[in-house]
Amino acid sequence: MKRIDRTLLVLILPLAILMAAGPFLPQWVLFLVTLSIGKGFVVLGLMLLLRTGLVSFGQGLFYCLGAYAAGALGKVLGISDVFLLLVSGAAAAALLAYILGFLVAQYRDIFFAMLSMAFSMILYGLLVKTAALGSSDGFNVPVPTLFGAKLVEASTRYMVFAVACAATILVALGVHWYQKTTLGSLSPAIKDNELRVEYMGASVRHAIHVKFVIAAALAGLGGALTGMTVGHIDPEMAYWTTSGEFVFVTILSGTGSVVAPFLGSLIFETIRSYAYEYSPNTWQMVLGASMLLVIVFLPLGMWSIFTARRKRA
Repeated sequence: MKRIDRTLLVLILPLAILMAAGPFLPQWVLFLVTLSIGKGFVVLGLMLLLRTGLVSFGQGLFYCLGAYAAGALGKVLGISDVFLLLVSGAAAAALLAYILGFLVAQYRDIFFAMLSMAFSMILYGLLVKTAALGSSDGFNVPVPTLFGAKLVEASTRYMVFAVACAATILVALGVHWYQKTTLGSLSPAIKDNELRVEYMGASVRHAIHVKFVIAAALAGLGGALTGMTVGHIDPEMAYWTTSGEFVFVTILSGTGSVVAPFLGSLIFETIRSYAYEYSPNTWQMVLGASMLLVIVFLPLGMWSIFTARRKRA
């Protein structure tokens, strides 16, 4: 109970402060934090897989699908409500993951990673060749509305930001609860020795399938939120480098808490923004150096700093 309360405080207090101060913050701050939250959802799903001993290099598939589902809903049907767009992105990704999961859940290690990346690149190839969806240029996402009401540009940015903060609390607490369930608690056991898990009567394949669907739904949610934040989507969201970026942030964050993916994503986006602004020709080198420092000094991720302090206390 104490740990749940601590998670509530760690999540709610900073987000409540940001939501209260949102109208007074610069637009670029709202944009950066909202973008970080969108990608944090994807990393949160990857954290579930990583705790099970699986690494997906194809999470861009569901990230892109969620963005295109939300964008197509607005472009074709004229639906622009922020809640419907988020739900449609998560639902489309979860549905595809449920279908693919029957195949993907049978594989482990590098085979799981490469198979997921293959599906992601298939989507990338299809989108690049589809002129109706803008081909390689993509298309613009309609300006999101709140229950059908259109807001001015500044208010729209804050509205999306506030919805993202509220979704972060709900999703993070939901994942935190899931990890305490019987199915969620199987992750470390599957990672250590899945044969023993089978002997206990649990289905490893079913557990991985469920985690795969949850991770996909979170990625689709993040893709829809990112599409609304940026206002444009393109096939690069499904490219393998995008999936590699998510794996990068997952390693940077660590798997010790549901808060870690959002913190790691915010740090990553901040470093990249400043690196690109002050060193546009070598910003990749700055990110690479950051990754190297984390691996050397914090092999368990940045959240291990807080874990170590808690143990000492």
